[in-house]
Amino acid sequence: MKFTEKKRWLFFGLPWTFTTYTVSDEFITVNTGLFHKQENDCYMYKIVDTRLCNSFWERIFGLGTVHCFGGDVTNPTLTLSHIKLAKEIKNFILETSEEQRMQRRTLNAQNIAGQFGTAIIDDEM
Repeated sequence: MKFTEKKRWLFFGLPWTFTTYTVSDEFITVNTGLFHKQENDCYMYKIVDTRLCNSFWERIFGLGTVHCFGGDVTNPTLTLSHIKLAKEIKNFILETSEEQRMQRRTLNAQNIAGQFGTAIIDDEM
């Protein structure tokens, strides 16, 4: 499955911007610019978590913003701003990123040192 969506103006949800998001099984590509074009890719297996945000105006015009959190060096937080089908795209990214991690056999280690760094040992036992 593949989604291609344009970033939209918040005003009536019109696609008059020069940013295109392409979400596929392998990666997410963000193309920006008219005269100075940029293309940024993020592998799907690097995405750890997603968040969907809908402001009041986004809800009125049927849009949403998807935040993807992961280990990509160029974009640790990838934002897909003001897109249609935001909930479906967020769910697709979350499911596909997990499938890609399983396929590549990658392990996502979390930093849990903060929980045990302040532990108090009771000497009375």
